[in-house]
Amino acid sequence: MVSKMVKVVNPSGLHLRPAGVLSQTAMKYQCSIIIECGEKKVVAKSVLNVMAAGIKQGTEVTVICDGVDEEAALQDVAGAIERGLGEV
Repeated sequence: MVSKMVKVVNPSGLHLRPAGVLSQTAMKYQCSIIIECGEKKVVAKSVLNVMAAGIKQGTEVTVICDGVDEEAALQDVAGAIERGLGEV
């Protein structure tokens, strides 16, 4: 299991479009990918779960990957969040 803390830079937080990009990025990997925000733990492969978490701009989240391709998944998913998921 590997993890990394990243800050959400999207001006509108993780609404539909960036949540979709995040989920599509996560679905490329076999490992489980969890986004932890405070007390909430969200399955990154579910657009609805990511949106329902209500993660706002400036929030620090922890990306947790566990499985066969965890290192590549962590690098890709955390990097995508840091780059603004195509919005920034």
